[in-house]
Amino acid sequence: MPLSNLIADGGIVADVSATSRKQVFHALAELAAKRLSLPPRPILEALMDRERLGSTGVGHGVAIPHARTDLVDSVAGFFLRLKQPVDFDAVDGRPADLVFMLLAPEDAGAEHLKALAQVSRLLRRDDIRRSLRAAPDSAALASILFSAVDANAA
Repeated sequence: MPLSNLIADGGIVADVSATSRKQVFHALAELAAKRLSLPPRPILEALMDRERLGSTGVGHGVAIPHARTDLVDSVAGFFLRLKQPVDFDAVDGRPADLVFMLLAPEDAGAEHLKALAQVSRLLRRDDIRRSLRAAPDSAALASILFSAVDANAA
């Protein structure tokens, strides 16, 4: 699935202020709630519950929080670039400034895992991370994310 189909319209935000993982989750829950017309509290709770199982900080300044919830009918993605990195207990000890959240239906086993793998592969690329950090605004972030995946799929 192209990343452009996965990310809700307006689901990419640059330069979000947060000083803790919980604040990042609040920002993600509010963004998802607004874009999907859902209540933010259950989204926040689903993210927090998943994070208690283990950190979603994957290293290189990237975190990929994800959760399954009966609030969504299909996998939905949201991306934040943080103004200041936040500690996500990543294996490399580096705080995250690039955060990609995935919400998936409770029964979306393979679809959820494919989306997670796609996002992980993309954000593992040093050139993509550098470009995302240098992008001037949300529109540029979207362009980088969408064109990188399209180039990968070709």
